Formats: sequence, C-alpha cells, structure tokens
Amino acid sequence: MPSFHHGDVEIAYLDEGEGEPIVLVHGFASSKNVNWVYPTWVSELVKAGRRVIALDNRGHGESAKLYDPGQYEIATMADDVIALMDHLAIPRADIMGYSLGSRMTAILAREHPERLRSAILGGIGIGLIEGGGPGENVATALEAASLDDVTDPVGRTFRAFADQTRSDRRALAACLRGSRRLMTRGEAAGIRVPVLIAVGSKDEIAGSAAALGKVIPGSQVLDIPNRDHMRAVGDKVYKTGVIDFLSRRA
Repeated sequence: MPSFHHGDVEIAYLDEGEGEPIVLVHGFASSKNVNWVYPTWVSELVKAGRRVIALDNRGHGESAKLYDPGQYEIATMADDVIALMDHLAIPRADIMGYSLGSRMTAILAREHPERLRSAILGGIGIGLIEGGGPGENVATALEAASLDDVTDPVGRTFRAFADQTRSDRRALAACLRGSRRLMTRGEAAGIRVPVLIAVGSKDEIAGSAAALGKVIPGSQVLDIPNRDHMRAVGDKVYKTGVIDFLSRRA
C-alpha cells in the first residue's frame, strides 16, 4: 500500500482508476478499506469513470499511530488531505467524507475552496455545528480493559466496532479527544462550494441533514432511508445519489 509523509506523520492511501479525481475521507475508528473498499465505493466510483483516492486518517488503518490528542486537531487532520493531494499533484478534486471525515471535509470546503470541486458530507448533519458524534463516553469505552466493562450503549457500539476493525484503541481515544472542535454556524454558512449532505433517516449520531442544509447555502440533502449511522455507509441510495450529484458537477 503506498504512503507518504506529511511532516513526521506517515499516511497510507490508495489511488485507483482514471478520470476526474475524488478523495474519500473515512470516519472515526474506520479506515479506507472498511469505509470505502469493502462497501464497494471504490469499485463503483472507478466504474463511473473516476480516479479514486482514499487515505487512512492519522491514527487509523495503516497510517501512523499517535497518542497525543494535540496531534489530532481537526484542521491538522484536514491538512493531511491537502498534503496528499499535493503529493499526487492534484490541484482540485471532489471530496467525500463520512462522519469525522465529513467534519474534515467541511473544514477544507471552508478554508481551501479552491481545492474542491464539491464536498459530499456523509454521516453528518447539524451535529457539525451543534455537537453530536462520539464523546468522552466513547473515549472511556475505548480505553476499557474489555467490551464487557463498557455499559454506555454508544460507547459499546464504538468499542465493538474498534475491536472488529482491530484498531489501535489508545490512538483512537487520543483522536477523539483532539478532534472535537465544532464548526461554528457562521463558518458553515460561509461554505461556497457545491455541497451534498447525505444522512441515514435513522442516524441518531449525525443530527438533522435538513437542518444543516438550511445553514450551508445552496446545499442539497440526500436522505438515506431506514439506515442508522453504521449501516448507511454502503447503502445503494447513498451511492446512486452521490454518483448522480457528481455527474452534475462535470
């Protein structure tokens, strides 16, 4: 698997297909494989004529594991995406995130609009600016000796997922504590690139997609029926909606 260094941090990535580039940014406790390869996002997008780049966020997958929460500030994590684009000499791309990856993508849309053709915010709604997402209860669950010691239901969900993906739980706890800064309503309202917001109708973590859609000017909302935060990722409605959105950006 190819990798590059952003400063001292090694970042693993994949680069497949030809055509207009799209960069995929996975969610917390996930990886490029779990979020994008196994649910066939990469193959579907390649089939649709796109060049697909996906990275393992710092602390995740095959990228470097760091244990200082300060190394996971959300803007720092977002800068890894720009560094990858620079490494691959990609001046501009569509960027799709999921959950934490969407928080990073929103930062990029706000701070580096010249680098984005569009932003697809999967698995995040009004939680982008009003909280939502995993909190200290999840960090504590990740640090527990075993899943049996975790009683908090959200903590159990993320701990089980981290165990399933064989993640470095200490690195994830540091990531969670370091990346919690929310976007302000004014920052979100300042996003000017084309935006698609895609959230499962049963997602209790992301917050309302429609509410975020009212904040980001000109954004489109895609409801993913009968899917929660974990099960929306590979949904056909999600994929079809994204590919349609991208085709209209050409």
